[in-house]
Amino acid sequence: MSVLRAVREFPLALRLLFINQFGIDIGYCVLIPFLATYLEHNLGMSAALVGLVLGIRNLSQQGLFVLGGTMADRLGPRRVILTGCALRTVGFALFSLGHSLPLLLAASVFSSLAGALFYPAVRAYVTQETGERRAEAFALLNVFATSGWLIGLILGGLVCLGDYQVWALAVTCVFALLTVAQAYALPAREVAVARETVLGDWREVLANRRFLWFSLATTGMVVMENQLFVLLPEGARRAAGREAGAGLLLASGAVVHLLFQLRITQGLGRRGGSARWLGTGIAVIGLGFVPPLLVCGAAPPAGGAEAVSRLIVMVTGALLLYLGGMVAYPSAMELIPGFGRERLAGTYFGLFYMLTGTTAVAGNALVGWAMDIGARTGRTWLPWLCCLLFGLGSSLAVALLYRARALPARPAPAGAPAPGPARLPGQAHAPDDATDRPPR
Repeated sequence: MSVLRAVREFPLALRLLFINQFGIDIGYCVLIPFLATYLEHNLGMSAALVGLVLGIRNLSQQGLFVLGGTMADRLGPRRVILTGCALRTVGFALFSLGHSLPLLLAASVFSSLAGALFYPAVRAYVTQETGERRAEAFALLNVFATSGWLIGLILGGLVCLGDYQVWALAVTCVFALLTVAQAYALPAREVAVARETVLGDWREVLANRRFLWFSLATTGMVVMENQLFVLLPEGARRAAGREAGAGLLLASGAVVHLLFQLRITQGLGRRGGSARWLGTGIAVIGLGFVPPLLVCGAAPPAGGAEAVSRLIVMVTGALLLYLGGMVAYPSAMELIPGFGRERLAGTYFGLFYMLTGTTAVAGNALVGWAMDIGARTGRTWLPWLCCLLFGLGSSLAVALLYRARALPARPAPAGAPAPGPARLPGQAHAPDDATDRPPR
């Protein structure tokens, strides 16, 4: 089944959400990776001020994911999605106008808050609206998201050749159109009044030890995903001796997702489902760092033939990484709402993003430290080995959870009880916590 045919089989609201995700990721990757260069070179800001703007943006998004998820549960995903779209439009409009530090800080807060609202709310909406086709819906969301940020990174090189503010204004117009279209297409749904308090919802999710173990186990997946922005492009440039190598790796990712993501997800669904294959997918992501490890420590290529051969090795590693991601990311998204009550799907997604993103900071710092050590000592293979170990460690942790039956066997259908207790590694009895109650 082709991607376009599968998209047409979903309601208009979901189709527009896929397009919205695509547009948001393009806009983000066209501008945000080059924001530091714009602030430092075009506006003359010091490194400290640049770090302040970027730091506030990152902290705002990571810390507020749980707020976006909780709002989706309490107010309904539609309102939160529209609020996130509107805030992102305002944030990028301020980037197009901003020269002063307060204006740029406000733009950073608005744009990051928009992401914190949009991402968990969209996943909660997909959970509620797709039923038995949830895995396919998350697979398509992954196709559009991945294609969007890969294409955005490729187009982002044009930002360096033009006016950053003009690009920001163009992205603002796209976001504004998507916001209006989303308001028209997303149907209003009646939201049941919650009997518990917000703090009660958070305590329920945080008391779910199966979910916390799962979030910790998948942190390595998030760390490796981040290297698509840092380590992989740098390795391609080093191996090929030219800038075009990084673009080829990114373009190949968009192509393979379009061709194979849906087929892979449907095939895995017929062979045991997400819980069975998640650990395998993470392991394949880690193995994707092995081919670059073999060529990135060599001297710069002496000629065109050598550069091409090294680039083939890099593309092979990238394809393994993308293949693992096509198995792992939809599987993880499909499993998350199955850890508890469907009414708390947004909170589960928000806390998952917050927990994995926060703990991944240490992993990213370790990879960065390995890059620095490798550059100083000539051991340029060190960061690639580090990522391989992250992949194998994360895969092993997920496999242990699967063997302990701590992962949801399948997504819980609407109105079904939350999954029953499961035994965790090293735990004699399953936790008797709030998440094991059936929904009220």
